Amino acid sequence: MNYNILDLYSDYLLSSFGQTTATGLARLLEGEISHDQVTRMLASEKLTAKTWWKLVKPQVRQIEREDGVMIVDDPL
Repeated sequence: MNYNILDLYSDYLLSSFGQTTATGLARLLEGEISHDQVTRMLASEKLTAKTWWKLVKPQVRQIEREDGVMIVDDPL
């Protein structure tokens, strides 16, 4: 999985107020990333809990506190 595209796509989803598409992201990035690249990334391997933790662990370690908690909402 291309995590750079995943990061961009996640930001795109979070910041959009309307319909989101791979084509819309490609248009927003002025062709720097094609809609085919986004579609391939979305169709690639499924993120497991282990893979996801490896991806976010560095950021979590930077902000963790002794009295902190992390809440994850999985709507599926």
